[in-house]
Amino acid sequence: MNPSPLLDLIDSPQDLRRLDKKQLPQVAAELREFLLESVGQTGGHFASNLGAVELTIALHYVYNTPEDKLVWDVGHQSYPHKILTGRKNQMHTMRQYGGLAGFPKRCESEYDAFGVGHSSTSIGAALGMAAADKLLGSDRRSVAIIGDGAMTAGQAFEALNCAGDMDVNLLVILNDNEMSISPNVGALPKYLASNVVRDMRGLLSTVKAQTGKVLDKIPGAMELAQKVEHKIKTLAEEAEHAKQSLSLFENFGFRYTGPVDGHNVEHLVDVLKDLRSRKGPQLLHVITKKGNGYKLAENDPVKYHAVANLPKDSTAETPMPSENKPAAKPTYTQVFGKWLCDQAAADSRLAAITPAMREGSGLVEFEQRFPDRYFDVGIAEQHAVTFAGGLACEGMKPVVAIYSTFLQRAYDQLVHDIALQNLPVLFAVDRAGIVGADGPTHAGLYDLSFLRCVPNMIVAAPSDENECRLLLSTCYQADAPAAVRYPRGTGTGVPISDGMETVEIGKGIIRHEGEKTAFIAFGSMVAPALAVAEKLNATVADMRFVKPIDEELIVRLAQSHDYIVTAEENAEQGGAGSAVLEVLAKHGICKPVLLLGVADTVTEHGDPKKLLDDLGLSAEAVERRVRAWLPDRYAAN
Repeated sequence: MNPSPLLDLIDSPQDLRRLDKKQLPQVAAELREFLLESVGQTGGHFASNLGAVELTIALHYVYNTPEDKLVWDVGHQSYPHKILTGRKNQMHTMRQYGGLAGFPKRCESEYDAFGVGHSSTSIGAALGMAAADKLLGSDRRSVAIIGDGAMTAGQAFEALNCAGDMDVNLLVILNDNEMSISPNVGALPKYLASNVVRDMRGLLSTVKAQTGKVLDKIPGAMELAQKVEHKIKTLAEEAEHAKQSLSLFENFGFRYTGPVDGHNVEHLVDVLKDLRSRKGPQLLHVITKKGNGYKLAENDPVKYHAVANLPKDSTAETPMPSENKPAAKPTYTQVFGKWLCDQAAADSRLAAITPAMREGSGLVEFEQRFPDRYFDVGIAEQHAVTFAGGLACEGMKPVVAIYSTFLQRAYDQLVHDIALQNLPVLFAVDRAGIVGADGPTHAGLYDLSFLRCVPNMIVAAPSDENECRLLLSTCYQADAPAAVRYPRGTGTGVPISDGMETVEIGKGIIRHEGEKTAFIAFGSMVAPALAVAEKLNATVADMRFVKPIDEELIVRLAQSHDYIVTAEENAEQGGAGSAVLEVLAKHGICKPVLLLGVADTVTEHGDPKKLLDDLGLSAEAVERRVRAWLPDRYAAN
């Protein structure tokens, strides 16, 4: 680790505030270097954190944290905040089991005012804190730090609409870097940009063309003209930013300040000191550069949004997270991406929709090959689903590529706009089950429970990569709402068909024949069930579908076996195991049943294998649990 004489003195924001303001640029340089070193070793969110260094320092320097509350939107730019709030020496544990969380977490630090992981919640949460302080007669301040990508979501505007009509001391900081994970889409980023600047550049180009020949003949004139041109551009840009943004946010009832250079820490301190003394809703528009201070990230902030680790040579290529690397076994995301392109080539009605997760959901190739049928709606899961419903009404076959944890945000639209109207929309539900380092805010542990009760829905859970392709094709061909949920990472490594074959909806298959004990397994739990069945001479059924569930197969297994074990990578309550119990009750069958799923708990972050073992869902843990459940039968084994 490089020397950091000032940063080493800072164990809390109180230490930071003891420094002279003129020392803060050095703190920023040291903090950025420390960030490069720590993320380079552990991996994690990268470019977004580099862009927030000066802003974080200025906020903790001016505001009396933790009494004053800083609420970070999404939270993938909170690493500098963690470093300055007593967690510097723990950064090497970031996103690892038992270590620091990758997002703000209330139980981790008193400085983490609100736990996050999903976008666009900061303004509403900070507004609630500000309203509470007003009721309690406190003079504390609440600050929401939200990126321009998160500002595209409806929840952010709902909070703005509410806050502008309330007499509370709230500061909203719009961190404008023209990026979310992918480049921003929609009208708001364009609104924040400048039409006048575009026109001014056109005028300058004309003037240059007309005067260039003359200026070339005057010594030093061309250099002077270029400086004047740059200054005019800068002034025009600043003026138009202020004009456009002033109109938008002041109409919401906020007093607007900006735009301000988000990398000038001393100026930020002056601005924030002024804003902290003001009453009522305030909005500060800050311009930053995602990846600032690391050229590779500045030039490609999409690629460097998150990294596995960093090379010591800053000019070298950086390894990406494992799901984005070419692998001997393709990831489920890659299987989906290839299927989507193959299906789109075969059916011109297919349209793909993503709520700002082009890379993560495997849609990069689809966008390149079928740009007219690719729709990135921004961080707006609710709109993504309703938009898909509109497409389906007009004869299109929409595929919504969405993480399990983000589908939760669109549950009303799933029910009201898709299922009740029985519209043929396919949901490709990625990151189902345990997700590892991203932790509980991104865990996909509830989709089977909340999808199973929705009328008209087909819910499928593939057990391997080829099954994933089969079930995607099957559910796409169904004239009904359908969801195919699959886990993060790679599968079992089975050969994958290139065809568009389908299977019978609602029918499972037997993967292993045994005696007395039957595993009724769903999705990713089929593989560990097979591993255990080999040792226990048990039967394993790959159910394929959670809804409609194969009642005939369940009844047959219950009648021919003494014990039933259900296995799913989902919450036990209301999940696939519950569906099996409902079938047994319906048919009056009373047999011992062991439900294997995720108990009623909040999971942690860390290595997925370790987490699954702790939750009792690894092959080894399943074997231990089954043997303990049936001690007489398996004691001798």
